[in-house]
Amino acid sequence: MKKLVVLSGAGMSQESGLRTFRDMGGLWEEYDVMDVATPEAWERNPELVNRFYNDRRKQLIDAKPNQGHFLLAELEKDFDVHVITQNVDNLHERAGSSKVLHLHGELTKVRSSVDPDLIFELDGWELKLGDKCPKGSQLRPHIVWFGEAVPAMDEAAEIAAQADIFLVIGTSLNVYPAAGLVHYTASSCPIYVIDPERPPISMKGVTFIEEKAGAGMLKLKSLLGQS
Repeated sequence: MKKLVVLSGAGMSQESGLRTFRDMGGLWEEYDVMDVATPEAWERNPELVNRFYNDRRKQLIDAKPNQGHFLLAELEKDFDVHVITQNVDNLHERAGSSKVLHLHGELTKVRSSVDPDLIFELDGWELKLGDKCPKGSQLRPHIVWFGEAVPAMDEAAEIAAQADIFLVIGTSLNVYPAAGLVHYTASSCPIYVIDPERPPISMKGVTFIEEKAGAGMLKLKSLLGQS
């Protein structure tokens, strides 16, 4: 069974109604990323940062996986599918994808602010200031903020290097180190890119599908010989 490795980004979840930072009308128009997605912001104004992620969790509860998520999960019938996602939502899992690696953390989880290995599933959408881990430290969102290391990158690079087929979907390929994963693929590995706007990728053997996630996945299934 061929290994299909997928790198997904914010555009994957946009059709589920989850707002991105970058798009017009996105979160950057409402928030400065430096005020809600950095360790310094957490130190400076934990109330604002915590409220921001609580709001994102409330939004996620009402969101549902879209056609793109479901079509991707269906490919597990014929491929060994590994999803590497920049997204912090759980829509891939809810659609049925069984192998999902989150590069930038998970919105539904929280962790100790002194021990990053102490990670907990959050019951519901609300994290409160004053909620502490067993070591007595304040719990924080389990999110990789700007300026923090991406712990899962080594594992992601190993997975990308083993790909027989590599799919990029819903990402601008502007956020590093995740964007560099395409360069870990073998020279013989075909690469498919699904996005309404072509990301800046100049490698050989790339097939562009200039569609949103759902329509793009339908075209991909056809190209892969899937009915």
